[in-house]
Amino acid sequence: MDRETCRRMDAADPLRRFRDAFRLPEGVIYLDGNSLGPLMPAVERRLGQVIAGEWGRGLIRSWNDAGWIGLPARAAARIARLIGAAPDEVAVADSTSINLFKLLAGALALRPARRIILSERGNFPTDLYVAEGLAGLLGRGHELRLAEAGALMAALDEDVAVLLLTEVDFRTGRRHDMRALTRAAHDRGALVLWDLAHSAGALPVDLAAADADMAVGCGYKYLNGGPGAPAFLYVRRDLQEQMATPLAGWMGHAAPFDFVPGYRPARGIQRFLCGTPPILSLVALDAALEIWDEVDLAALRAKSLSLCELFIALVEARCGGHGLHLVSPREPERRGSQVSFAHAEGFAIVQALIARGAIGDFRSPDIMRFGFAPLYLRHEDVYDAVEMLAEVLNGREYEDPRHRVRGSVT
Repeated sequence: MDRETCRRMDAADPLRRFRDAFRLPEGVIYLDGNSLGPLMPAVERRLGQVIAGEWGRGLIRSWNDAGWIGLPARAAARIARLIGAAPDEVAVADSTSINLFKLLAGALALRPARRIILSERGNFPTDLYVAEGLAGLLGRGHELRLAEAGALMAALDEDVAVLLLTEVDFRTGRRHDMRALTRAAHDRGALVLWDLAHSAGALPVDLAAADADMAVGCGYKYLNGGPGAPAFLYVRRDLQEQMATPLAGWMGHAAPFDFVPGYRPARGIQRFLCGTPPILSLVALDAALEIWDEVDLAALRAKSLSLCELFIALVEARCGGHGLHLVSPREPERRGSQVSFAHAEGFAIVQALIARGAIGDFRSPDIMRFGFAPLYLRHEDVYDAVEMLAEVLNGREYEDPRHRVRGSVT
């Protein structure tokens, strides 16, 4: 594949117009949207309007006059379309970890005779930490049981209360079969809680078709809501009235402004809210989500697969003999929208690549991750990034001591 072929592919790309909606620094190829999406000028403008006008002049009146109180529901409706859910099955609130805590606690209460939370050994650590912490807090003999990805089906038994999984693995990009695993868990009487942090905005998700029980996800990766953007949660409609949240905050009350001493949960998804909505970060997320109203998710997935396949082919053609090892699944349908290679000098290679203007990231112990966000990445960007990677490897630029210095965030 040469540069001209990549340019022709970009010219025929049905999503090419969306690239202009992002502020991409000159000279930078951004392959880290799976960690933090880039800024959108529309978000910057909207925040300016809210700060100067709605907050600056409207003050507290803007909860009503500017519709701040309805922001969580409006953002949730936009996310619902991306994950195969109805608007009244999604809430935007808190962080992914807090939402996971709330839903996991509610799910365990629905299976009182069972004590096992089953998850994958390589699951995102915070999900496992939350599960461990909740099990200890409950003090009723709950236990987090871990299995390798290929052994999850066999590990599902009558003791499992909840199967807790991330659909797309944060290290390798490997994608679980959501429908098959959900069905297997249901056949054994367990509930399923999915983490969509590396799915939403990267590929079409269909929670309804999978008959998923619950899900959580974040707003700052492929959804481009900004650093620390509010997260979202999903609870299937028929489970909502059965579940209680351990964080019974005022925004989840049936009548929050009655200020009565006793808690009475709101009906439906509203009950999973807790504290006051963070308006500035919610405004940023809501503004970033507007673009998704126009995105064809089938075209998004097709371009994602094309970008990832091109990257793998070019890396293996241009960078062979340097000890790189593909750790992402080779089969396209088993991947999310990222590609990972392992190398003993992975950290330093990524730093040298960043110094050249191609930003990926590193995950311990040796994994170089490259995320492919179809709304703003081009095939020519992929070509150029691989050229830079080849130059880093051929010139052994990763041996420079500057590229071995680790910051607090890697």
